[in-house]
Amino acid sequence: MSSETASLPLARFTVLDLTRVRSGPTCVRQLADWGANVLKVELPESVEGTAGMGGPRHGSDFQNLHRNKRSMTLNLKEPEGLELFKRLVRTADVVVENYRPDVKYRLGVDYESLSQLNPRLVYGSISGFGEDGPYQQRPGFDQIAQGMGGLMSITGIPGQGPVRVGIPVADLCAGLFCAMGILTALLDRETSGKGQWVKTSLLQAQIFMLDFQATRWLMDHEVPPQAGNNHPTSIPTGVFTTQDGYINIASAGQVIWERFCKTLQADELLSDARYATGASRSTHRDTLNAAIESYTQRYPSAELIALLNKAGVPCGPIYTVDQVFQDPQVQHLGMAQDVQHPVLGPIQLVGQPFTLSRHANAIRTAPPERGQDTAAVLQDLGLSAAEIASLQQREIV
Repeated sequence: MSSETASLPLARFTVLDLTRVRSGPTCVRQLADWGANVLKVELPESVEGTAGMGGPRHGSDFQNLHRNKRSMTLNLKEPEGLELFKRLVRTADVVVENYRPDVKYRLGVDYESLSQLNPRLVYGSISGFGEDGPYQQRPGFDQIAQGMGGLMSITGIPGQGPVRVGIPVADLCAGLFCAMGILTALLDRETSGKGQWVKTSLLQAQIFMLDFQATRWLMDHEVPPQAGNNHPTSIPTGVFTTQDGYINIASAGQVIWERFCKTLQADELLSDARYATGASRSTHRDTLNAAIESYTQRYPSAELIALLNKAGVPCGPIYTVDQVFQDPQVQHLGMAQDVQHPVLGPIQLVGQPFTLSRHANAIRTAPPERGQDTAAVLQDLGLSAAEIASLQQREIV
């Protein structure tokens, strides 16, 4: 472990990573980026083939998900491979998996089995729908969770039918929540001395992320509809046309609404009884938006954004992804981070979304090649070069 890694807040924890595709790797990435000693356990290439799960190894998606890790190959379907994994578990702090719920039991790497070897083990699981219940055995997929979790019913233009969100939000949030659960369990272990099983699912994560839209039903018994680019409750907030494109404006609340109208010299909007209160502006939303655009269309986007920001009215451009990373504030925040890859050369990956005042937010190493650390890990377990060679010949590692 480098001195840079050793100084990071999670450096004292060892994590065995059995995850694949997206939700699980998202969880483990949070731990790896902040210094955890992560060992990605993969099938030997001779067993799985070159593709594996999660896209091409040197593709941008895989690279962004698996940085700051080590990799070893291990065939858990073979008794010797399972025994080697159990030896690693005895000294590990965390195991993370996102198999279908029954798979871990077939392999013998479930929480009940592993916690007997290491009662301090924190075990993180991400499934599609939960570890038990009527949908336990269903395969999980992000878009299925978006649909069942209600998100697709409130996304898109009214009347156009359900629309998926442009990122795998259920996968990503399930991974982040699992990481939060693992860190919570590690904190508890400091006082209890015991590990525990952390469980989440794509469906739970997606429903939690509905937030105020969910409570509109739970408390008010109102089924939220599609609202397009308009905010469902804060009006006027949405996308407005300019001379050369579109911008977002959020002029919610009476004070900001009045400030917005004065900045645009739209006195007629202020004096119109239909727009006098938040409730009345909501009732006349479509008419109001059209009236606002008669003013915003007089300005180029950049000029209007500067004018409104100066007046304290929240607004901003609507970027394509390339424009996001050209923005000076995004560059200042360091959201694109450089790392040197042994095959691809210098690449950029997405940085962490939070910083710590005493620890650098930096990507230390590119994702490992498959099994590049297998020999070193097995040597640490006390295996000889001959024993390692034999395991490789028999496709155990």
